[in-house]
Amino acid sequence: MTSPSTGRVARIVCAQLSPVIADLAENERLIRDAVARGIEDGADILVLPELATSGYVFASQEEARSVAITTGHQVFTEVSRLLAGRDTVVVFGFCELGERGRLFNSVAVVTGEGVRGVYRKTHLWDRETLVFTPGDTAPPVVGTPFGRIGVLICYDLEFAEMPRMLALAGADVLAVPTNWPLSEYPAGERAAEIIYAQAAARSNGVFVACCDRAGAERGQDWTEGTVIIDQYGWVLDDAGEAGTAVADVFLHLARDKTISPHNDLHGDRRSDIYPQEPPRL
Repeated sequence: MTSPSTGRVARIVCAQLSPVIADLAENERLIRDAVARGIEDGADILVLPELATSGYVFASQEEARSVAITTGHQVFTEVSRLLAGRDTVVVFGFCELGERGRLFNSVAVVTGEGVRGVYRKTHLWDRETLVFTPGDTAPPVVGTPFGRIGVLICYDLEFAEMPRMLALAGADVLAVPTNWPLSEYPAGERAAEIIYAQAAARSNGVFVACCDRAGAERGQDWTEGTVIIDQYGWVLDDAGEAGTAVADVFLHLARDKTISPHNDLHGDRRSDIYPQEPPRL
């Protein structure tokens, strides 16, 4: 991979998949095929769903453990092999077997050089708490020739501190593998999870690429809300019927936090008062 330059246009591709619960071999195939298609489509940054290697609705922790893997697994080797000689970066979720047999809902950032970074989801949703151990380290910011990629997973995005942490660390884009369970929302509106993503983009001046999953799993339907958002919080593309969102962006635009002649998203922060406890009147 070349060293980061002054930046160039990057094609972001978010490809919805329908992982098969507890079928590691089939999910490996889905991931390899998605990476091959992404390369054909000119993807520079390819984002795939949360827990793409395993599926999501586990019947038990034991079932999850049967498909839990480490970064030494062949799926990472195969993805890296497909990316060899290219600058393309792939971000996807996996069920990670960690220290002392603990399970983590994790995401890997993979290039032709191998696994560049791993993040363990820190905010677990609903029954995830029965399967996974929450991560206890901050998400990474990974430098690429196109810009700096910060990673989160699904529910993490709903805690304002998480995207803010990554933005302050210099992330230009947040890559967010998700599994958004389908819920009701008013006609003409977007799903609440997408609104969270738009707010995170706008309040931090960063691009956001959320890749949801598709299909149904053990009676659970998904929002299929894959979306790419610009640094002002506006949707550039969504998956639609094709199941893939694509946007060509200049990520370095996210480094200008000026929003008026007199305002700057980072410069206007009042970190001197944020630690204070509000008065109770």
